[in-house]
Amino acid sequence: MTGDREARQASWNQTRGHLDAARAHLTRLPDIELSATLEFLEHNELGLAIDCLVELADDLDLPLSVWQHLDRAAREMRLYSDALHRPHLTAADFCRRHLAAASEQE
Repeated sequence: MTGDREARQASWNQTRGHLDAARAHLTRLPDIELSATLEFLEHNELGLAIDCLVELADDLDLPLSVWQHLDRAAREMRLYSDALHRPHLTAADFCRRHLAAASEQE
């Protein structure tokens, strides 16, 4: 049991690190409201936090590194496998779109 708990905590820490890195970039932009995202992070609601960050970021021309952090968080949370079973676009879908668009520009 302790190993499972430690693995979950390590995964949470990695996910949180990626979400914090993406959020840090957004804090430098004018007129971006991040209070809801911060509240979700403070309450360990990582799924809601990534949804908020992706929604905010989707309308902005952000550097690839932001989308890479969001992508890594989505992977750590296993959102890509969940996305296959949902009829609507998810945060993971938007991460994939932005990463694909950035790779086409290179």
